[in-house]
Amino acid sequence: MLLGTVLVLLLLGGGPASAHAALRGTDPADGSVVKTSPRAITLTFTESVGLLDDSFRVLDPDNQRVRTGKAAHAEGRADTVSVALPEKLGTGTFTVAWRVVSEDSHPVSGAFTFSVGEPSATRAVLPSGADDNPVTDGLYNIGRDLAYIGAALLIGAAAFVALCRPPDRRPLRALLIGGGWALAGSTVFLFFLRGPYEAGTGPAGMFDPSGLTRTLSSRPGLALLARLVLLAAAAVLLLRQSRRETPSRAGLATGAALAVGLALTWAGAEHASAGIQVPAAMTSSVLHLLAMAVWMGGLPALLLLLHRASVPSTVVIRFSRLAGASVAVLVATGVYQSWRGLGSWSALTDTTYGRLLLAKLAAVAVLLAAGALSRRTVRRGTAVPATTAQAAEAREESRVPEPAGVVAGVSGSASVPAGAAGTSEASAPGADPAPGEDGPAADPAEGGSAAPGDGGSAPADPTPRRRPLSPAEDTRRRALRRSVLFEVAVSVVVLLLTTILTGTLPGRAAAEAAAAEQSAGLPVASVTIIPFDAGLGMRGTVQVTLDPGRVGDNNVQAVVYGPDGGFVSIPELRLSFTLPSQDIGPLDAKLIDRGGYWASDGLSLPIPGTWEMKATVRVTDTDQVSETKPVEIVR
Repeated sequence: MLLGTVLVLLLLGGGPASAHAALRGTDPADGSVVKTSPRAITLTFTESVGLLDDSFRVLDPDNQRVRTGKAAHAEGRADTVSVALPEKLGTGTFTVAWRVVSEDSHPVSGAFTFSVGEPSATRAVLPSGADDNPVTDGLYNIGRDLAYIGAALLIGAAAFVALCRPPDRRPLRALLIGGGWALAGSTVFLFFLRGPYEAGTGPAGMFDPSGLTRTLSSRPGLALLARLVLLAAAAVLLLRQSRRETPSRAGLATGAALAVGLALTWAGAEHASAGIQVPAAMTSSVLHLLAMAVWMGGLPALLLLLHRASVPSTVVIRFSRLAGASVAVLVATGVYQSWRGLGSWSALTDTTYGRLLLAKLAAVAVLLAAGALSRRTVRRGTAVPATTAQAAEAREESRVPEPAGVVAGVSGSASVPAGAAGTSEASAPGADPAPGEDGPAADPAEGGSAAPGDGGSAPADPTPRRRPLSPAEDTRRRALRRSVLFEVAVSVVVLLLTTILTGTLPGRAAAEAAAAEQSAGLPVASVTIIPFDAGLGMRGTVQVTLDPGRVGDNNVQAVVYGPDGGFVSIPELRLSFTLPSQDIGPLDAKLIDRGGYWASDGLSLPIPGTWEMKATVRVTDTDQVSETKPVEIVR
């Protein structure tokens, strides 16, 4: 149902780009040949970008770095960046490597080339700083994974305690403490690693003062600091509430506000903070994260109680309702965010973002199926009317003490195992203890007795009478534990996919960048590499550049490289183009040797389509070889 809804909403059409900056165009254009040295290089992106200390690197034909001015936003436009060049660059092919930070906090990088006068005979080599550092990227993604898991454990366990009200909260303290420390530790780690992550350098620079200063002034850095402050406040609140038998209304309201604030530290620094409909996107992102945490964080809490304590039927019902509400919120917000990130049918299968989204939807579907299996397991062990369960819940909420040690099934609040995660409502509990439970906990509402006159002090701890499990009950108990454990494992996979998804270029942004490039008429050159092997060690590659690579007149430049990647001279190079679908060609490019490279200024390709480009390389007076490669010509 979720996947079908996503596909239907994709028919509503596209819109402006949403998050993750993509390069819209460059001046000089990629692969272009200009007659004189440009005074500056200008890059235009699909959204606002931030600059780094080393955002631009320009290399000359000898792979030496060119001294440039300081990069700055052009004419006050946050989506356009320029850098001044020396007055005389010389001739040949220059390589520009760039790296900026998207408005949604993710760094993006790339490179392009342009030639002054004529292309060089030498091949450009990109600087190492043009690519991301794999170690830093890996560590940063691990930190983000731990942050998501920590948030789910902390918020989910706290919501389970506050809203499901298990009589014995002690087994859940480990989840609260572990989730809090995981979130705090990963936040500090991400703060120090933010500088190298943006710059694409190694993790050794995480304590570099300039990087820390830049992080302190950036929105992602401020969001991480705010997260630490909110975590400190949450720790104080949990410490105070742990001394109470039940959470106070003020404590519940404060906890809800802190949970919303923690979710905002993600929404305010990632995809939701950039692109279209930012207020609606941030609201959806907050609700999505909270629903995820309540549902997936409640699963470990439920699993822990199944192993260490009895689970009263009223807790089963409350968590089942809470999980059902969480699933509804996840579906609604997930559909909206999918539409916002994709924008078209093709993006669902043609982009990395779309394929990751399909994988996440598949994992969620498996999680829902596991929840349904848990629910059926509970149903097989419970069979009394719902009115009995409602009466038991009402008695617990009124907190009328009953004699200590009441046998399960007499008090009307039998302890049953619960695992209906992802369902809208659990089945009514049975009169007998369900599989895996030893009887009701010592709580005033569950058969315990409060100490007289202490006004809400901790309940007494009598030992209730316990009934041994039958073979059928023991079988159901083991099945339930396995199904809930499987739910927890799948939920971890969902969280990991979510982390990868938030760091991936959305399909809408990629499509909008390509459309903007075409509508602007930017002449982006087509570059094709054709390998050849004439035998006797005479092999290499031909690099063919079609400028602009579209219907009409095209300039052709071809350079031949040897097996070591160096430039080589050959007696002759011929190039022809054929369009088999229209029975056109071959059209001879009529290449001319221009002293180091081969070129032609008069190639006309009249029709768009997939042309076959045939290169004939004569390596000696008597030896030659021909190779064919497809090349796409657009209108």
